[in-house]
Amino acid sequence: MSDPVEFPIEDCIDLHSFQPREVADVVEEYLYQVVGKGYREVRIIHGRGIGVQREIVHSILRKHPDVLAFQDTADRGATVVRMKQFAD
Repeated sequence: MSDPVEFPIEDCIDLHSFQPREVADVVEEYLYQVVGKGYREVRIIHGRGIGVQREIVHSILRKHPDVLAFQDTADRGATVVRMKQFAD
């Protein structure tokens, strides 16, 4: 088992640098961190490919208590996520 990797928490995360087996944990932790930072909207870049990572991301977003809504970008390479605590 490797040591945890730290990365800056910004309003966008690119999952290309993570192994597929890490994606679910990375997305869960990322959402936890962005809630703490108070982001209104974030973008998760998962790539287009055959949609495996996209489906993993969407599966997590559908169940996450702090996610109000999410939608793919026009090219389907990323998902924009609106966080609940800032719902109008």
